[in-house]
Amino acid sequence: MSDPLRAWHGLTGTCVLLDGFHALKHALRFGAEVPVAVTADRAAALALADALAPDVRDTLDALLTEVPRAMYASLVPRPHPTEVAALAVRPAREAGLARLARTPRTAPVVVLDDPRNLGNAGAVIRLAAGFGATGVVTTGTLDPWHPAVVRGGAGLHFATTVERLAVGDLPAGPLYALDPEGEDIRGTRLPDGALLAFGSERSGLSPELRARADHLVALPMRPQVSSYNLATSVAMTLYHWSLGAPHAV
Repeated sequence: MSDPLRAWHGLTGTCVLLDGFHALKHALRFGAEVPVAVTADRAAALALADALAPDVRDTLDALLTEVPRAMYASLVPRPHPTEVAALAVRPAREAGLARLARTPRTAPVVVLDDPRNLGNAGAVIRLAAGFGATGVVTTGTLDPWHPAVVRGGAGLHFATTVERLAVGDLPAGPLYALDPEGEDIRGTRLPDGALLAFGSERSGLSPELRARADHLVALPMRPQVSSYNLATSVAMTLYHWSLGAPHAV
C-alpha cells in the first residue's frame, strides 16, 4: 500500500480496530473485509503466520505493510506485543439482526445484561465463538464493538454475531437467566434455541430482564463463595448446553 497512514486515517471511525496478530488472524479466517493492515516488523509477523496460521499466511503476505515503529504506535491506543494492527469493516447490523432472529436456531444466543467490563465482554465473545453460539447480545450502554472488547475477543467478533439490543428487542426463544436463586442448572436441559442471560458484574440481572426470563437457573457453587467471573459463568453454561442432557444433582 503506497500510503498506509493516509488510508488508516481515512477509515478510522468507520472500521473496527484489530489489535494484534491474533485478532487479525481470526478476523481473516472468518471472512472479515480488511482494507488496511500494518506492522512494525513484517518478517516477524509472517514468521508467526508460518508457525500459527499457515492458512492465512498468503493473505497476510499480500495485506501487511511495514511501517516505522513510531507510526505503528501512533495508530493504536496500546501497542500490542506482536506489533500488528489492522482495520476491518464492521458487519452490517441488518444482517446480524436477521441471523439472531432466524429460527429454529442450532445454538443459543448469549445475552449480557448491562455489562460494565470491556475485557470481560470480549472474553465472552471469544467463548461464544469457540462454542459455536449463534451470537452475543449486550443490553445497556457498553458498545460490544469497542476496541477494547474486540481486543479481548481476539478478533472472534467475526466468527459469531455481536449486537446491542434493548431487553424488549431480544430475539424470540426461551430465556434462561443465571441467578443464585434459580434451579440447579445440572438438572436442566438447555435447548438450542435458548437465550442464556447473565447479569452485570456488579449488580446482577436487571429487573427488566428478570421479568422477561422464562427460567432462572444457578451454577453449582461452594457455600460462602460470592460469585464466578462473568466469562467463567458463560463458559460453564455453554459447556452444560453442549452436553445436551440434564444430570442428576
